[in-house]
Amino acid sequence: MTTRQDCLALDAADPLAPLKDQFSLPAGTLYLDGNSLGAMPKSTAARVQQVISEEWGRDLIKSWNTAGWMDLPSRIGNKIGRLIGAKPGETIVADSTSLNLYKVLSAALRIVRAGDTDRRRTVVVSERSNFPTDLYIAESLAEQFGMTLHLVDHVDEIPGQLNDRLAVLMLTEVNYRTGRKHDMKAVTAAAHAAGALTVWDLAHSAGAIPVDLNAADADFAIGCGYKYLNGGPGAPAFVWAHPRHADRFWQPLSGWLGHASPFQFTSNYAPAPGIKRYICGTPAILSTAALECGVDTLLAAEPFGGMAALREKSIALTELFARLAEQRCGGQGVYVVSPRDAAQRGSQVCLALKAPLHETAGYAVVQALIERGVIGDYRAGDPTRLDEVPHILRFGFTPLYIGFADAWDAVEQLHQVLATEEWREARFNKKAAVT
Repeated sequence: MTTRQDCLALDAADPLAPLKDQFSLPAGTLYLDGNSLGAMPKSTAARVQQVISEEWGRDLIKSWNTAGWMDLPSRIGNKIGRLIGAKPGETIVADSTSLNLYKVLSAALRIVRAGDTDRRRTVVVSERSNFPTDLYIAESLAEQFGMTLHLVDHVDEIPGQLNDRLAVLMLTEVNYRTGRKHDMKAVTAAAHAAGALTVWDLAHSAGAIPVDLNAADADFAIGCGYKYLNGGPGAPAFVWAHPRHADRFWQPLSGWLGHASPFQFTSNYAPAPGIKRYICGTPAILSTAALECGVDTLLAAEPFGGMAALREKSIALTELFARLAEQRCGGQGVYVVSPRDAAQRGSQVCLALKAPLHETAGYAVVQALIERGVIGDYRAGDPTRLDEVPHILRFGFTPLYIGFADAWDAVEQLHQVLATEEWREARFNKKAAVT
């Protein structure tokens, strides 16, 4: 049985521990929700204030040139590219994850349609447990293209969908509910062998696990800036297209800043070369500047081994938390939903409660933990399929600022919440707008 003293010893020997000093974290809080909203870097407030008071307040519109505002989407895109296996000039910061997914999925479907002269490829495949926005966007585009969105219930159903009817396989590399991780390279190769394209959502991958889009020969990828990239609430997203696709077709939101020469103000659209055509409108400078601070916290790990070192610590943290949760709380009905094989797990651990607690207690348990200073979140399951899709108690592990004693303390707090049954108190069972 691992003790808290053992965890403190691991923290003392952790070469990544100094990276926690980059963040502003409230005293007495164990923040295990960086997979939903990353913690704020200490540099962010000063940087945003600089943009407000100096670049906007003093230099006004001149800052598009003098402060390099026009270059921010490309500059930060290149920084993100270092985290996801992209070469310079292949990644751009723009808009939201949803809008970027609409752009790249539309482009992918147009590419498939152009080469599908007999119109056999009419199916987009994804997982039913994929994030709802991805499914809603795909449903909309499938209808527009006269195609069908087919959802699989289990990962092992995907190979059976890789046939000559498949147009695009759209997956999130790390599942937001369970933390299950796809083998991007193997899945992409299988989709290509079937003649289809792939679109990858990296919302729970970028900044959490090593990603190598070029090595995987992926086609398109998108991701958000506010989770593991620590860009702040509603931070801009990013988009990547393989160079073989980047200059093919207009993306459907052909805004003025994606024009080859936006300041010629022509009435007809001519797309910019490469990934720049995936910009739509004017970038949100305040939030984009904040995103750069978040991305820089990850690049600060490069002297310590970069994403490989962060991944090694992430695996150790998530394995410790899962094992302790089973040991300390298994007798109270807790079980681990996330894969126990580290190769199949992202940087989060998802727990569930056995019957009869599974239908009533999950949300309240998380609220009781939050009051104790352990911040995770709750994701409801399908009430008609709770045996297969349980209510989830979700805990994210950001190696930049989470330590081994934090994992031990979080499990101890969970044990106490269940042992005392304090989750039954009325205030913990009143649902808030955001769970």
